Amino acid sequence: MSQRCFVALGANLGKPVVTVNAAIAALRELPGVSFVAASSLFRTAPVGLKHQPDFINAVVEMIAVSPAPIFLAQLFAIEERFGRQRSVKNAPRTLDLDLLLYGDQLSDDPRLTLPHPRLHERAFVLAPLAELAPQLTIPGHGCVGDLLLRCADQAVEKLVPQSV
Repeated sequence: MSQRCFVALGANLGKPVVTVNAAIAALRELPGVSFVAASSLFRTAPVGLKHQPDFINAVVEMIAVSPAPIFLAQLFAIEERFGRQRSVKNAPRTLDLDLLLYGDQLSDDPRLTLPHPRLHERAFVLAPLAELAPQLTIPGHGCVGDLLLRCADQAVEKLVPQSV
């Protein structure tokens, strides 16, 4: 059964704009997945470890047919292709892909928490998500648009696309 899902992308090492755009292209090519839309890119300050470069963030909407754990494994494989290394929490990274929502599924498995923890309190995820689905309800937390208003103190800068 197909599921509407949302994936957050973030990068702050190397050339993060290039990386996020390339990762969006990689997501478009995943087998068993229909690509729906990608948000604009957003520049955001780091959360947690403050002394690192700003992040470039985006969200994509997709329709997936594989079970959520298999889809998550596909996301991890893309991260690995882009040189992702997992060290300390909130560390700088070449690419981070987070499965935010997978249909209306709920999971508190340590390997896969749905909806993604802290999604509802982070503007760097809510701003691009609101661009795609402002009326979407995050189970247990409320409407994306309303949640973003509660994060008004978190700076998020929408990037203007560069013409080639």
